[in-house]
Amino acid sequence: MEGTAVKKKPRAKANPAQKIKDAYIEYVLENGAKPASIFKFVKELKVKEELFYDHFNSFENIEKEIWSDMFESTVQSITSEEVYGDYSAREKLLAFFYTWIENLKSNRSYILQSVPKKMRPEITPYYLERVRHGFKDWVADLLLEAKETEEVTTRPVISDRYDDAIWLQFLFILGFWMKDDSKSFEKTDAAIEKSVNLAFDLMGRGPLDAMVDFGKFLFQNR
Repeated sequence: MEGTAVKKKPRAKANPAQKIKDAYIEYVLENGAKPASIFKFVKELKVKEELFYDHFNSFENIEKEIWSDMFESTVQSITSEEVYGDYSAREKLLAFFYTWIENLKSNRSYILQSVPKKMRPEITPYYLERVRHGFKDWVADLLLEAKETEEVTTRPVISDRYDDAIWLQFLFILGFWMKDDSKSFEKTDAAIEKSVNLAFDLMGRGPLDAMVDFGKFLFQNR
């Protein structure tokens, strides 16, 4: 109808927190280091300093959330797949690591720029603290399921540290991928497969468990 104004759809407001995170990543990529101060950073970003503090209290806090976003995206991606529920615990961990590495690829330049070349696998870096908590919670559910299906065996003392061992595996795979120069990161894929299979082979029932059971039997029937 003539004379009728066409209503425009309102533009979706940009997420301030995401805008700050994106700007931080861009700054690190362009300058090779984190900003000198929050004041200078928000000035260049052309936002009020109070807006920054509404969402973050430091650059370290931004880094933690960037990594946490990648972790949460990985979990959401694999759990939304219809076949996920049919996976064994071993397959779920494999799916996590393969998808995790795929997600990291889109931020590889930032990761290589911001993560120290040498990582000590026994120490969790500050920027992975949130990821560690989320990952260990996810692994706890995975291990509970694995015990019910007898994919892993409950052992005194040792089984309480399975989640710690898998977290070390997480750090190992991250460090391996950062140094991987193979085509399409084929070596990292192989490292994931071999390390996950080894972990479940060690956590599962093996010859040592059979020997212990036999020893108990002999002791009880001497």
